[in-house]
Amino acid sequence: MRCSLRMRSKSWRMCRANQVSSSFLLPNLTGPCSWLSRIMFRAAVRLSVSGVRSLTRTQPQCQGVLASRCYSHGKQETDEEFDSRWVMYFNKPDIDAWELRKGMNTLIGYDLVPEPKILEAALRACRRLNDLASAIRILEAVKDKAGPHKDIYPYLIQELRPTLNELGISTPEELGIDKL
Repeated sequence: MRCSLRMRSKSWRMCRANQVSSSFLLPNLTGPCSWLSRIMFRAAVRLSVSGVRSLTRTQPQCQGVLASRCYSHGKQETDEEFDSRWVMYFNKPDIDAWELRKGMNTLIGYDLVPEPKILEAALRACRRLNDLASAIRILEAVKDKAGPHKDIYPYLIQELRPTLNELGISTPEELGIDKL
């Protein structure tokens, strides 16, 4: 049954209260696609009204606790495998600057301070790319990652000192950047 609208003294009457008719919103379209436009417009209005109605429905206040189990189906990676995976990543001969930054962002995002051998591979990748700024940023990020543990960063610099001297990379402290 189709709902008809009649205009009487600037007010519209609908034959059903829950149904929204959209024919008064459409202009008088003529041509082969006017009926398709009307159908699509009515469908959009109908969906939007039903979407608004679903937002006003109340959800039950008491919901049962769902039991969940966390199963690990994959093999757990050991520390040595983790370190070798990242050393291999940074030792790729065709690594570019984007991959270097992506790898360091991912590595710094983990809940750990990278091992000196991983940092050495990353610094060597910076040297292959002639990217001194990234090398200094790596050292700054590691210092920030060490956080309140004041003994971690000096240990890393001590372990990396031969590599830093070989590659000609200065630490942020030597450059005076840490005081800014």
